[in-house]
Amino acid sequence: MELSTIAKPYAQAIFEIAEKNGSLSEWNELLNTASAIMADDVTQAFIASPGTSKDQKIELFCALLEKTTSRELSKQESAFINLILNNGRTDAFGSISSAFDSAVSNANQSKNFQIVSAFELTETEEKAIVDDLTSKHKTTVTVETVVDETLKGGVIIKEGDKVIDTSIKAKVDALSVCLSVN
Repeated sequence: MELSTIAKPYAQAIFEIAEKNGSLSEWNELLNTASAIMADDVTQAFIASPGTSKDQKIELFCALLEKTTSRELSKQESAFINLILNNGRTDAFGSISSAFDSAVSNANQSKNFQIVSAFELTETEEKAIVDDLTSKHKTTVTVETVVDETLKGGVIIKEGDKVIDTSIKAKVDALSVCLSVN
């Protein structure tokens, strides 16, 4: 199953709790920190280790979060970490964080997009894309640009699990599929 599909219900539930409690920034910090911690190879190996009990994994992960964020976790945050670790969903932290950011943006009537380009975009090109997206979605738009040289040309625009792929690579791949079928 796609990580973004797994992440959405978790992110929506967290968003509702955070909005109700006025703790959006704390949850955002927690999710970003959890994603960063799980990106570490040593942490991944520890979490995957069959010789370590779930309680030890939860205790260590919560301790790492508390140390990194310099604050004690709330009961809800601890329960969330417990749930994620017990369900074996630690690989979804990054997607949960992204889905949570999207939920916050939607509530603020703004949208966040990631633009993947084969080359560094000029300020003019980026502004043109932002203007087009703002016009299309009739809301405030923020973008994060990423360079991926494997695209050869064009751009990929992502918002949550929605993707607009106008890259040369995608067009070549589509052509390859068409040619291999015939």
